[in-house]
This record gives sequence, C-alpha cells and structure tokens, in this order.
Amino acid sequence: MTMDTPRRIVLVRHAKADWSAESDHERPLAERGRKDASVAGRWLAGSGITPDLALVTTAVRGRETWKLMVSELPQRSRTVYDERLYEAGLGELLAVINETSEDVGDLLVLGGNPGIHGLADALAGEAEGDLLARMNRTGFPTASIAVLAFTGPWKVVEHGVANLVAFWTPEV
Repeated sequence: MTMDTPRRIVLVRHAKADWSAESDHERPLAERGRKDASVAGRWLAGSGITPDLALVTTAVRGRETWKLMVSELPQRSRTVYDERLYEAGLGELLAVINETSEDVGDLLVLGGNPGIHGLADALAGEAEGDLLARMNRTGFPTASIAVLAFTGPWKVVEHGVANLVAFWTPEV
C-alpha cells in the first residue's frame, strides 16, 4: 500500500452491558446488548465493510460484542484483543492506531466511552451531511458505529485527518 492509500477506521462502542459482575472489566452483555451487537454486525456487513484487522478491548462486554458482530460478517477479520483499549483515552487510542501495520486497509477499533466517542469526534475533520452533529447529539450510544475515511499511513492519524462517512446507532 502506498502513502495515498484510502483507508477506513471503524469505531465501535461495545453493546449494552449488564451490571451483575463484581468488577467493571468482567461485566457481560445484557440481553439488549446481545441483540444490538448482532444487529450492528449485520449493519457492518450490509455496508460492505469487512475490516482487515479488529482491535478489541479485553473487557468481557467488548469481547462478547465483537464475537456477535463478527459472526454476521461474510468473512472473519484478524482480531487482536488489546488490554490498552480498556478505559483508553484519546491519546492512548491514537497511539494504538498509529502502530497499525501499513498492510491494513480497514481497521476496526472496539472499546468504550468516553474514549471511542472522543476519538470519532477528534478524527472527524469533515463529515458527510449532518453526521457529526447527529453523532454528538446522541452521545454515541452503546453498539454505535462510526466510519471515518482518510488517505495516508496509519502513523499520521491525528486530529482532523478523517471524514466521517457513516454513523449508525441501534434502534433504542
């Protein structure tokens, strides 16, 4: 891939979690979360995006969200469960993205808020129609997906580099 390669970053907030676990990291998906994660996977498949690489938080709710989403995709994405994504802030998320191999065209990052919403907002220098306003108005609900497009190497992903081309939320 060259320096002007078109790429997409797919940002996913984990689906709705249950509050039954003793630790935050171990919280499983709630029933609604399981349903929403499958619907999110179907939306992603319908959009024609099958990520080359999925970076997923190690939190139970994140791993469960991805398992349900990926089962809806036409082919399985290479998946890395990265403990740095759990409760990651904007700087940490950018650092993880900047480490992505140049052979990756479409990257999916699945984590929690406020990090995922903050990253989508920071990367979106432009947006199609009212997508950015809609994303910020909704607050990036659980199981939501933002798709950002940019051109260039992963190591230069920074504030304002991308165009928000899609924003999807489950029916709540």
